[in-house]
Amino acid sequence: MRKPRTVVTQRGDGGSWKDYSSLRCPLSVSVARKNPPVNQALRRIGRTFAVVLPVVLVMSGTLAVARVPWAGTPSVTAMEAASAEQKARAPQDVLEEQLLLTLRREDPTAALTGLQEAVTRDPSLAPYCADIARSLGQAAVEKYGSARRAQEHARPVCDTSYAAGVASSD
Repeated sequence: MRKPRTVVTQRGDGGSWKDYSSLRCPLSVSVARKNPPVNQALRRIGRTFAVVLPVVLVMSGTLAVARVPWAGTPSVTAMEAASAEQKARAPQDVLEEQLLLTLRREDPTAALTGLQEAVTRDPSLAPYCADIARSLGQAAVEKYGSARRAQEHARPVCDTSYAAGVASSD
């Protein structure tokens, strides 16, 4: 059953009423209500996205920033990576670094004694002994400035490789 049509009138200049009911509006109200359930569903989906999407974006951004290394306190993964890096270094490299530090702090005699004790304690370092002693000799020349002063600390460790390092730096 159709609704009765209402007549829209307006009082004109001369005090008479004009009938505008025959004019049609280009944006008719009936067109907007063509599929009301679909429009309501779309509005609900839109409202849901409008509320949920910003929350998801903020949370994902916060989590992403929290995982980068410059976020403040070091995370567990950063500490694990640092410890894995130290474990990955070869024992002879660690020994050489420690002995060079000993040479710089004390003297070449203490470093050569440390090398001899390390090779005795761990025979797997023996193949690297000559290279380490040679680098100790070169570091001693750098420390003292002359091969003569560095040679005063020479000892027969690893087939006199220390003396070869001193000689090669001269």
